[in-house]
Amino acid sequence: MKRTWTIIGVADVPKSYRWYQSLLCLSETVPAHDYFGQIVDSDGTVLLCLHKWGAHEHPSLISPDDAKPGNGLLLFFRVDNFNVALTMARTLVSRLEEEPHVNPNTGTAEFSLRDPDGYYVTLSALNPA
Repeated sequence: MKRTWTIIGVADVPKSYRWYQSLLCLSETVPAHDYFGQIVDSDGTVLLCLHKWGAHEHPSLISPDDAKPGNGLLLFFRVDNFNVALTMARTLVSRLEEEPHVNPNTGTAEFSLRDPDGYYVTLSALNPA
C-alpha cells in the first residue's frame, strides 16, 4: 500500500492542529513540534501534515506571500460521522463556503468551509445519502 502525506503551510501549527482535530472529531493530542504536526486518524493513518510557513528551506513553504494559500488545492475528507462533523464545523467558522448538499457525482452528502489559513476544505459522508 502507498499513502500520500499532504503537507500545507500554516501560520500557527498548534492552532491549526486543534482546529483540524476538532473538525474531524479526533482525540486531542499536541503536535510533535511548534513548526510541524501530523493530523492522525485513530488507526495511525496520517490524514494531513501542518508545516509552519518559513520554518525550513522548502521552496514552496517559504512564505504565504509568494502565492495565495490553497490556490489549486482542495482538502477533501471522507468522514463516517458526517452529522457530528457538520455540527463541529458550524462551531469553528462563522459561515460555510457550501451548505450541506448531495454531490450528484458521488451520491454522498458534503459541505465545505475554510480553515484558519484560508484553505478550502470539503467533508463528505463516507456512505451515499
